[in-house]
Amino acid sequence: MKLKINELQVNTENPRHIKDEKFKKLVSSIIEFPEMLDLRPIVIDENNVILGGNMRYRACKEAGLKEVPVKIAKGLTDKQKKEFIIKDNVGFGEWDWDIIGNEWNSVELSDWGLDVWQNEDDKPEEEILSRNIKAPAYDVKDEKPEISILYNEKKTKELVEKIKKSKITNTEKDFLIKAAQRHTVFNYQNIADFYAHSNKEVQELMEESALVVIDLHDAIKNGFVQLTNTIKDIYFEENEK
Repeated sequence: MKLKINELQVNTENPRHIKDEKFKKLVSSIIEFPEMLDLRPIVIDENNVILGGNMRYRACKEAGLKEVPVKIAKGLTDKQKKEFIIKDNVGFGEWDWDIIGNEWNSVELSDWGLDVWQNEDDKPEEEILSRNIKAPAYDVKDEKPEISILYNEKKTKELVEKIKKSKITNTEKDFLIKAAQRHTVFNYQNIADFYAHSNKEVQELMEESALVVIDLHDAIKNGFVQLTNTIKDIYFEENEK
């Protein structure tokens, strides 16, 4: 059934809110695909107070709708109504991003309100994204630290040991042992101290390994810093002048 939108009452106790940007996307979604409202009507009680769909109601008003589909939940106690409000806003389960990524463009998914990554291929050509990245600066200490405190490989060793004891093939073991190195944690304060007290050859090798970034130009060329192609072109043009 449908009711005039002005007959509905917002539930002031609803704890769920939506940020401005996502609210705009919800309004756009309703305008572009109003049939969704018939499939997912706003849930109200006998007094027309909204139990489920407060944000959809607000978006419908913003979109200029005069009537909205509703479903009346009859016979609920006050406690059950409050419980419904919470449970209606709980998200169970997780997205299978492999399936979603193969079926949909990430820009579309973002427009529909999902918090997703954005593939470079999905971005409009004229769109250039930039990000303020704060690289930590370390105050160098007077003494050169021992190599043993530059990193922590406890998790790595545990995982490698588990892989070695497994019954998988040697080829699979080799691959997983290499992948396990990702769990090694580096202490960059200690690495900065070690770098400062090392000879030139060690320093150059540390720079090539991206343990320290001294020259942003080299870091970009070696692929340790990612920029969009357009920004990259601008950067190198400016540095060549």
